[in-house]
Amino acid sequence: GEALEVNREVNCVTDFIHGCEDQLQKLKKQKEKGLLYGIPISIKDHINCKGHISSGGMVKFLGQVKEEDSVIVQVLKHQGAIPFVKTNIPQTMINYDCSNPIFGQTLNPLNHHKSPGGSSGGEGALIAGGGSILGIGSDVAGSIRLPSSFCGLCGLKPTGNRISPPGCSDSHFVLAVTGMLGPMARDVDSLALCMKALLCQQMFQLDPTVPPIPFHEEVRLRGAPM
Repeated sequence: GEALEVNREVNCVTDFIHGCEDQLQKLKKQKEKGLLYGIPISIKDHINCKGHISSGGMVKFLGQVKEEDSVIVQVLKHQGAIPFVKTNIPQTMINYDCSNPIFGQTLNPLNHHKSPGGSSGGEGALIAGGGSILGIGSDVAGSIRLPSSFCGLCGLKPTGNRISPPGCSDSHFVLAVTGMLGPMARDVDSLALCMKALLCQQMFQLDPTVPPIPFHEEVRLRGAPM
């Protein structure tokens, strides 16, 4: 409900992920409760999700419905999270604003005359507007850090190759800097919890290219980089 409300105001959601209710019922029956049990999570448009498109804001990808969840979505579900919406991005995602010809312009919920930043602008707008408490964005040259800054949030670009990529092979660019998925939220503790949940055995098994290094709580508490 909150997400719909925020979306009406700032146009930040590109798709609602069906099957949320079923997933919640499944979770209730599981004996093991994951670290993100029952938490609805928003994810950036380009992260592959079964039965949905990953448009990257480009018309040419509109017909390509993805047949399986990317590793990060599988791991989020394994940890009890419920991915419930996909959020808007600028066309091709190489932009510090958040607008494309398919879904239009996303506004900053704190000031509708301003940009939410990009490229994870839909995430920034939705979380800052109160429509999501935790989201997954991605960052090459500021795409998590800028919208977090513009929308008054916390965001983390993890070290390169720390988390399995979004799964959308069609729209990869060859870049000198490694693009990384990472969490966005209203406080640092939420980012830490999300990283702890993602850096689990299941992710290391599903994607053997990711170094199997679990989250290090002591390092975080010392104030060193995560």
